[in-house]
Amino acid sequence: MSDRITVEELSELMKKCAGATVSPAELSQDGALFESMGVDSLGLLGIVGELENRYGTPMPTDAERSKSPRQFLDLVNGALLSGA
Repeated sequence: MSDRITVEELSELMKKCAGATVSPAELSQDGALFESMGVDSLGLLGIVGELENRYGTPMPTDAERSKSPRQFLDLVNGALLSGA
């Protein structure tokens, strides 16, 4: 298990936890927003919970309020790298 979440992993988590099927390429696009992908704050909360269980570490409190995949990955990966 790596200490970074990739767009591929996020894509899988979105499908599993939020029921949204979005390709990694779509997640990587500039200006991509969770809202336009059908992922709301509850969906993000599910993804955050899954990551906390998987990595055994709390995620940043702002993670479930992220507007974009890039913002979400920056927050989560920052927490994982720092061992927060």
